[in-house]
Amino acid sequence: MDSAQQTLADVARQGRQLRDAIPDVYAGYVAQQKAAVASDGALPAKVKELIALAIAVSKQCDGCIAAHARSAVRQGATAQEAAEAIGVAIMMNGGPGTVWGPRAYAAVEEFLPKES
Repeated sequence: MDSAQQTLADVARQGRQLRDAIPDVYAGYVAQQKAAVASDGALPAKVKELIALAIAVSKQCDGCIAAHARSAVRQGATAQEAAEAIGVAIMMNGGPGTVWGPRAYAAVEEFLPKES
C-alpha cells in the first residue's frame, strides 16, 4: 500500500468520473455511511470506526483501511485501540489478517498527531 494519504487521494481522483455518472448511488452511500458511523449512539463513533477498520482489514481494501484509519483517529482512537481492533481482525482472518493488519496499523500511525 502506498501511504494512506496517497491511497485516499488516488481513490478520490479515480472515483470522480464514476460519481459524476451515478450521483444518486454515491449520495445514497454517503447517507448510509453517515447514518452508520458518523455520530455517537449506543456505540461511540470511535468504536464504530474501529469496527469499520477491522472489517476493512478483513475485506483487504486499502482505500477502506485508509479512510477508516483517518476517521478513527479523528474520532480520538489511539494506536493501542486500533491495534486491539486489528488484532480481532487477525484472529478472524488468520494469515491474511497478518498481512493486512499491519497495513491498517501503519495507516493509523500515519494519521496520528506527531509527537514533538
